[in-house]
Amino acid sequence: MILVSLAVLLVLLILSVPVAATLIVLGLFLDEFFSPFPLINAMGDVLWSASDSFLLIAIPLFILLGEILVRTGIAKSTYRALESWLSWLPGGLLHANIATATLFSATSGSSVATAATIGTVAIPQGKAMNYDPKLFTGSIAAGGTLGIMIPPSINLIVYGFLTETSIPKLFAAGLVPGLLLAFLFVLGTALICLWRPSLGGPSTHHSWRARFSGLTSLVPVLALFGIVVGSIYAGWATPTEAASLGVIGALLIALSMGKLSTSVVMEALEGTMRTTGMIVLIIIASYFLNFVLASTGITRELSSFLESAGLGPYMTLLLIIGLYIVLGFFIETLSLMVITIPIVAPIIIALGFDPIWFGILLILLIEMALITPPVGLNLYVVQSVRKGGSFNDVMIGAMPYVGFMMVMVVLLVLFPALALYLPGILN
Repeated sequence: MILVSLAVLLVLLILSVPVAATLIVLGLFLDEFFSPFPLINAMGDVLWSASDSFLLIAIPLFILLGEILVRTGIAKSTYRALESWLSWLPGGLLHANIATATLFSATSGSSVATAATIGTVAIPQGKAMNYDPKLFTGSIAAGGTLGIMIPPSINLIVYGFLTETSIPKLFAAGLVPGLLLAFLFVLGTALICLWRPSLGGPSTHHSWRARFSGLTSLVPVLALFGIVVGSIYAGWATPTEAASLGVIGALLIALSMGKLSTSVVMEALEGTMRTTGMIVLIIIASYFLNFVLASTGITRELSSFLESAGLGPYMTLLLIIGLYIVLGFFIETLSLMVITIPIVAPIIIALGFDPIWFGILLILLIEMALITPPVGLNLYVVQSVRKGGSFNDVMIGAMPYVGFMMVMVVLLVLFPALALYLPGILN
């Protein structure tokens, strides 16, 4: 039954059937051929119960927050400020790409939005200074992945929703690994450019006066991070309420800067509706598929297979990590999450691993899938923003950052406290 399910899933994905439709069709197929009861009769109740959640409202609000920041041009001033502080390092602007992505990850909650924002600002400047396109575009694609690790993160909300895990604790757990991964990106980039200076670009130096004056450009993003994440950690707001506070704060900041207009608001709302429709439809479709998987016994069958294999907890974990790396080559990241979490998470928890820690490990593996071809979404986002040049440049440039992510996977497995220390403080 498991092999048949995987075959049908892969065929539908290869045929480019929309992800939400793929999940529904697979559920109906399994219901028709493997269920003794007509599970389709429960479809309406399952879809309604999946969509009737206050927590899901946080998704469009965080998307809208990111859209407002993109449309109002706050990203450009932030990039210039960070460039003045970091461009002296080996690699020059590459470090500004990563640092700006890190900062914007603390407000956007989306890797795609982060990569698109940084790419729009950075690529013209990289071209003007004759940077090698490979590592330059790779740093943007990799930096964008931080958008789903550093809180607030839409993918962490999805994980918490599917596993009934505390969202505030997941947000706290993602902060240290996210910042450490950003540091690994910067350190690795500097080492690469010391080894092969041609892959980077000219290091530039700015006066201390210019550096400190540019810090004012960071205030809007840092203020929004304080409003959103601070209100959650302080216990003043739920993730959904914090997201709404963030949207209000972003609107007020844009208004005070004279960058708020009717066209900006309309474009932000349009982008939010398009992205939200895709994400929420996938989530509720996955709920029906998960219901079918549990009812037909596939989840139980897979659990029994892993138990009968006689593997220890860490060997099973290694097997699951390898599975995610391979599937990440072929399946879009959100789809990969909603398809696998209901099956894998119970197995991991039964083996004694912490669900919060596993959520961060899973997000790290999902980040890797964002920059591994042929389906790495951030690669396509950066290439589309680039508007020309070979797609191979982006793929090749992202490969070193896949290696840095593997280092982070090892660190997270060896030192679970990297993810669990801050959530422990919240208890």
